[in-house]
Amino acid sequence: MAQHLHTIGFDADDTLWQNEQFFRMTEAHFAELLADHAETDRLTERLLEAEKRNLGHYGFGIKGFTLSMIETAIEVTDGKVDAQTIAKILAAGREMLRHPVETLPYVGDTLEALAGRHRLVLITKGDLFDQERKLAASGLGDHFDAVEIVSDKSAATYRRVFADHCADAMMIGNSLKSDILPALEVGSWGVYVPHALTWTYEHADKPEMNPRYREMTDLSGLGPLIQEIEGTKR
Repeated sequence: MAQHLHTIGFDADDTLWQNEQFFRMTEAHFAELLADHAETDRLTERLLEAEKRNLGHYGFGIKGFTLSMIETAIEVTDGKVDAQTIAKILAAGREMLRHPVETLPYVGDTLEALAGRHRLVLITKGDLFDQERKLAASGLGDHFDAVEIVSDKSAATYRRVFADHCADAMMIGNSLKSDILPALEVGSWGVYVPHALTWTYEHADKPEMNPRYREMTDLSGLGPLIQEIEGTKR
């Protein structure tokens, strides 16, 4: 049955612009710094454990990631990590906060085509200052009717953001765990746009039996999908 989509939500990192690649590059540098104390695979495992453990304290984003690297360095060296190594980890974190913003294919054209026809909302989690910096640098801010920078994404998040329009809303993102599953839980559409690099924490099984779940390789297919849902496809 055709319906009008009132609100369309977009994730930011690795949906609108590149992000995870900077974490992977920094993680590789971190492994080099601690190579004498732990194998890369083991160090990566310990770092992931620290990140998960610290989410409730530091939240998502580069600052929490940097603190987790320092904590992991202390752990794998039995408290013997030197000040110079700590300084290099901090410098790597600061460099991440300055990384350039590279928008992904079809993002600008897609947002421009949808603006004015739907209420567009950017829904992203992470450090407030960093997310605001990336949005400003992307030049995409004027396309959005609202911006929500949240500590985490859950069904409650989407109920609040979509308000009385959950059934007439759509969420687009590269994380099944954060963008798609909780949006589907409140009755919205969920459009999964996989990214080549996605943090392990965000992995989940695809809800392929849910009739409101869709998947596409990039945002070029979003316009036709919306037309199909609204019964306006020609």
